[in-house]
Amino acid sequence: MPSFEFVLIGLTLLCGFYVAWNIGANDVANAMGTSVGSGALTLRRAVLLAAVFEFAGAYLVGSNVSETVRKKMFDPAMLTDVYGDQAAYILACGMIAALMAAGTWLLIATWASWPVSTTHSIVGAVVGFAVISLGMDGPDWPKVGLISVGWIVSPMISGAIAYLLFGLLLKLVFFKRDPVRAAQKVVPYLVVLVILVLAGVTTYKGLKPFWKSHDLDPFSPLFVGILLATSLGLGAISFFVTKKLIGRITPNQTSAEGVNAVLAAEASRSLAKALMHLKRVRNSSEGEVKSRAEHLLSEVEEVQEESRKLEIANADSDDLRQVEKIFVILQVLTACLVAFAHGSNDVANAIGPLSAAYQSIKSGVIELKSTTPTWALLLGGTGIVIGLATWGWRVIQTVGKKITELTPSRGFCAEFAAAITILVASTLPTGLPISTTHTLVGAVLGVGLARGINALNLKTMRDIIAGWAITIPAGAGLAIVFYLLLKAIFINSGWVNTVVP
Repeated sequence: MPSFEFVLIGLTLLCGFYVAWNIGANDVANAMGTSVGSGALTLRRAVLLAAVFEFAGAYLVGSNVSETVRKKMFDPAMLTDVYGDQAAYILACGMIAALMAAGTWLLIATWASWPVSTTHSIVGAVVGFAVISLGMDGPDWPKVGLISVGWIVSPMISGAIAYLLFGLLLKLVFFKRDPVRAAQKVVPYLVVLVILVLAGVTTYKGLKPFWKSHDLDPFSPLFVGILLATSLGLGAISFFVTKKLIGRITPNQTSAEGVNAVLAAEASRSLAKALMHLKRVRNSSEGEVKSRAEHLLSEVEEVQEESRKLEIANADSDDLRQVEKIFVILQVLTACLVAFAHGSNDVANAIGPLSAAYQSIKSGVIELKSTTPTWALLLGGTGIVIGLATWGWRVIQTVGKKITELTPSRGFCAEFAAAITILVASTLPTGLPISTTHTLVGAVLGVGLARGINALNLKTMRDIIAGWAITIPAGAGLAIVFYLLLKAIFINSGWVNTVVP
């Protein structure tokens, strides 16, 4: 094997691991961020669980069929028309540059504690390579546009679902005078819904590479029927088991006045809105109306102060703690299976370009499809786990603690809303490419909005959205720089030309 091939292959493996490490540090943290932020899991336990499920997804079903160009951003056959015998090495340099660019941008984002999309990072990098190597007509711009639409739509959908879920949970459980009893009635039904959604996410998102590699159709009526029957069976069993387990919990109202702190907080927020409107009435009126408005303002302020005192005095009641404990299991369950689905699919952000570059270097020709080597999946899964363990805490803190205050029930709503959005996007006939990161952050935002705009850290959201907006351009720009550097070293210098006729 010529010396330049040894160097290129070594660089390919190094860059593949580099991207996988950064995926673990940035993207994987999103799956467990809400669990850590809500206190459902310690950071160490979250890392261990994520490591198990992400690695299992990446290694067992991750990208059994590897496309040479991630997300089909351009037609690699065009390289042969332009570069002739050197096309395979041009592609290799481009894919290595894409890995270097995506990894570098993810490193910067993780350092800044921004949760960004690894998929968009690698897509932007591949688009940059396509532009510099083939011109503006090289990339598949409609595909890039569809991905951009997913960037906007997915957090909006998940945010709306999370908002509605948490609002429903407040009415059905937390606003009740006896929230423990209410939770005991509602949660078993929620478990059935969780089983159905997570079975769908695992089937249509997590196992998607498996179906492709075996030419199977998971949307056939027979398969869908089996899936529904199995899911409903598991859901029924889970319903009765959950009902029996949480039925043992005895409500223990320990607050001095037997007041529901969540209900008191909602009353306080509603009174704050009433005060705002009364101040407008006072400022825009005269005479008797102004005098009565001022009197009402004084009374409402007193009532609001009483509500605040009740909220503070009862915020740590045993009943509310017991309700939150019930939701811990649901939150952890959803987080683990979202991590499995993420590992099985997003490991391809590192392994897809790696496999493309490796096969091009080994064969000297462009291959549109090739089986991903087992060692590549092992490399990707290991890199993801190490990245999460060493630097994942930075993004975990942002998602779990800096957007809005989370509890197990709020974290469950966010994870469940993200899972529903992923399932919908995965089963649409036309397909909607979405980002797990954008979807989950949007869900966390929706949970926060359900408690009022003041419950959100707007500065953190501003920084996150800015990071999202520049991800694709940043990946493209960095890929162009790295590609030109690699091309100068391996192609323009004549190193490859000494071997390739």
